[in-house]
Amino acid sequence: MDEFDYAAWQKANQDIDSLRAVTFDLNGVMRGKRLPVTQLKKVTSDEMRMPLSTANVDIWGRDIENSKWVFATGDADGTCVWTKRGPLPMTDIKTGKRSAMLPLGLHNEDGTPFMGDARNVLVSILERYYAQGMTPVAGVELEFYLASARKAPADIPVTPSSPMNGASSMREAVLAVDELNDYDAFLTDLYAACAAQNVAVDAATSESGQGQFEVTLAHQSDLLKVADDAMLFKHIAKYVARQHGMAASFMAKPYAERPGSGLHVHISLLDDEGRNLFDDGGASGSDMMRDAIGGLLAHMADAMLIFAPHMNSYRRLALEMHAPVVISWGYENRTVAVRVPHGSGAARRIEHRVAGADSNPYLMLAIILATAMQGMQDKTDPGSPIADNAYAHDLPRLPDNWQAAIERFETSPIIHSLLPATCQQMFVDCKKQEYREFQQQISPFEYFSYLDQV
Repeated sequence: MDEFDYAAWQKANQDIDSLRAVTFDLNGVMRGKRLPVTQLKKVTSDEMRMPLSTANVDIWGRDIENSKWVFATGDADGTCVWTKRGPLPMTDIKTGKRSAMLPLGLHNEDGTPFMGDARNVLVSILERYYAQGMTPVAGVELEFYLASARKAPADIPVTPSSPMNGASSMREAVLAVDELNDYDAFLTDLYAACAAQNVAVDAATSESGQGQFEVTLAHQSDLLKVADDAMLFKHIAKYVARQHGMAASFMAKPYAERPGSGLHVHISLLDDEGRNLFDDGGASGSDMMRDAIGGLLAHMADAMLIFAPHMNSYRRLALEMHAPVVISWGYENRTVAVRVPHGSGAARRIEHRVAGADSNPYLMLAIILATAMQGMQDKTDPGSPIADNAYAHDLPRLPDNWQAAIERFETSPIIHSLLPATCQQMFVDCKKQEYREFQQQISPFEYFSYLDQV
């Protein structure tokens, strides 16, 4: 790795006295350490260590029971390898105090990438494309809700009052400029924080849910940076929202009566001369594009656990809510799972609409790229495009519950062949443990329904 110029950075950032050295677990949750800035040289020289099991904790931060990456291996450390992103400045809006964050990847003792780290999994899939002279280009759209700050984690979220006029709630108004104006201070600070961390943000819009927004991250040919940006954006949005007395939530369905939040991905494919391989000069796109769509559709149900990784994820996947429930594709059709937007041939691309905002962008992009490549290799026929309401068609459906998705992901031959075994096993073990925990909980609604009635 290139040597980091510690002295130059320290001279330019003398007000920064602490670091956050971080990695992401398979749920996409940031894990790491707070360090004095004097440790920067150590971290950027790849001398820091953390347990490999850091990547494999459940959503509550607990070790996975009977995981071989815990007790069977002595809960061994791995090497934390700097991703070359950062140090990324973080500023407290109220006090002006600054700190810095360093994203890291987990590697084995022998220096090889640890395949329980989702970022390493994505790198391995990208290398397959680069070896064939192909470069994926992608951009993502992330939806999230703003809520008032809560006193306890289990408190029901409440839509915040408008900072502009103190109104008790915002309207359900897609693409409404008034809602953007009401929250301009938050959005301004959000964009500034993204710029400071080199997260490429394009448009922000109000969405159809009350208190819901969508932010588009720029299309880039460095797809690893696209994934990094998506991971960092979630953290930045939460960080900035807290400083405005709010919470930003990427939960797939925080409100039963409102639309869920998705993570849509737009992908095209360039050859080694920069030509779009999904464009053949016609209006329908190339055979390679249709083959890629065929692969996405053929293996979509098996990969559903990545697109919808949590119990709550399946509440988003409801009819007539702009969330796909059937395996389908079409041109300029937002009721399908895979949409091909109209536009110039040079911009021909695929929009994958299945994943929730609660998914891990590294895993999500990895499985989309892997199944698309499988389709191109197998020349998989996607079938006829759907031109009308896909919900009304008798088509194969995606798994509609968490348990079914876990079982399908665990037993799928294609998942075993496309993803590293370590990643697949760790993810299944994590989801099974979380599922068991939910099964053991008794909800307040159950007490309301049954305690005095049966």
